[in-house]
Amino acid sequence: MFDFKLLGLLALYGFQPFVAAQPVDSAAPVIDLGYAKYQGIFNETTNVTSFLGMRYAAPPVGELRWQAPRPPLDESSKGVQKADAQPTQCPQALQGAADGNPFVVNSTSHQGLQKRQGGGVAPTDTPISEDCLFINVQYPGNSTSPKSLPVLVYIHGGGYTLGGANLYDGDFLVDQSNQEVIVVVLQYRLGLFGFLAGEKVKSDGALNVGLLDQNFALRWVNQYISEFGGDPDRVTLWGKSAGGGSVLQQVIADGGQTRPQLFRAALASSPYLPAQYHYNDAIPEAVYKQIVDQVNCTSAQDTLDCLRKTDTKALQDVNSNINLAGFYGTFTFVPVIDGKFIQQRPIKAMKEGKVNGKILYAITNSHEGTIYVNSDAAPLTPGVFASQLFPTIGSKEMATVDKLYNGLGSNFDQKSLILGEATFICPAYYLLGAFKNRAFKAEFAVAPAAHLNDIPYTFPSASILTPVNFNNTDFIDAFVQSYLAFTISLNPGDKINGAPSVITPQWNMYNPGNIEMLFNKTEDDLPDIRAGKTDDAFATRCRFWQSISAITSQ
Repeated sequence: MFDFKLLGLLALYGFQPFVAAQPVDSAAPVIDLGYAKYQGIFNETTNVTSFLGMRYAAPPVGELRWQAPRPPLDESSKGVQKADAQPTQCPQALQGAADGNPFVVNSTSHQGLQKRQGGGVAPTDTPISEDCLFINVQYPGNSTSPKSLPVLVYIHGGGYTLGGANLYDGDFLVDQSNQEVIVVVLQYRLGLFGFLAGEKVKSDGALNVGLLDQNFALRWVNQYISEFGGDPDRVTLWGKSAGGGSVLQQVIADGGQTRPQLFRAALASSPYLPAQYHYNDAIPEAVYKQIVDQVNCTSAQDTLDCLRKTDTKALQDVNSNINLAGFYGTFTFVPVIDGKFIQQRPIKAMKEGKVNGKILYAITNSHEGTIYVNSDAAPLTPGVFASQLFPTIGSKEMATVDKLYNGLGSNFDQKSLILGEATFICPAYYLLGAFKNRAFKAEFAVAPAAHLNDIPYTFPSASILTPVNFNNTDFIDAFVQSYLAFTISLNPGDKINGAPSVITPQWNMYNPGNIEMLFNKTEDDLPDIRAGKTDDAFATRCRFWQSISAITSQ
């Protein structure tokens, strides 16, 4: 049996190896992007050409800290640059490790709670720098002759505080697509550097710069992917966890009216939706003040200017400290409602159907919350636990949570259900509702079906997070090709021409309470892939969370 708490730490705390394509033949085409020329590497074994670590925006340093991304400087005079190594990661931070949320409003929620210092493994040894706005492109073959292939753009997860492109090698996906898909992986600013909020940032900088980075990278894809053989009109945006949450944010960006449309399809795996406050609410302002105080900028006439002049290490220390002080399994620096790019609460936007993209494929795991709940902590009633996740809820909402979750297994089970449903699984269903008869739904249920367990099926390079626990070729082909068939034809149930045949049965679009595809295995270790219906009791709990979303700030 695996230690899933440890696996969660490994994944979320950045234990990520340097992953790069292993070229047999180094010869690869040169791509001229105007501002720079890049030469990638070709792997004869996989028949995939990789362009790794290409710059898509100017370094967000100095005066460009907490500013919207800018075009990269003209580096054409440097000649051909090698794009054969993974990029440096953005500054990283760990998840919350405290027994209580420092921002809880309801005083009764603190009863019996003790603050605990966090632990965990050390961050990755992969080079880290604020100069981290890079993008990877991998395509089949060793030629850039016109192909107009569909493009799968991946946004990595990590709670908006850690992670990078280095873990996500697209070779396997290109192979599973029968050489018919291009894979792109992007990086974006994280933690304090990507999601600092407050009135001062609004007036003298930009909010949600991590999301703006993603948008800028998508615009880069729209402009340049044809140089790599991709079709800019056939882009699918995909992400897992905070990456799936990022997909959700890009779907509702600009009130669903982003121009030009940067993706035709959205693919959200375990979309993370924590409390998302208005940029100048009490909690974002309190976090801003903590940062200012901790780096001795309190007496500065212009505190944001002082922060911009503070060295990276000092800010990184604060980034780590504030995140660690958060409630166990949560993340402090996340998107906010900025009034421009993100114009309203996500659940409200989704309910109104304000979405970018034509169609959606959403995937959730059966037990999303287990790795984010401290199994060693003292028991908390469901209502009190919910108040730690959402510190603005009151006694009335807490009492309803108690009624909905009491009796659903052990105390650990109840807390895991609350966290998993409120912040991962229900948001996927809100997305399904936003796309109304233009969506597909799947559930990954291979035990233990925890939050990370599906990742190595699509990215074998990420197997250090958790091993593939059902190494069955028929199952893997069916599961992985659902992503690729959706990218190619907008239907995860379609068969990919020339690819291994799959055992997935007829797959219809999702309607409320209707069909979703279950990916599981039998007790005899045989694939169990079948259509099923949404559980009524679960749907009732999601409707509750939706009904109080103005209070939870979702």
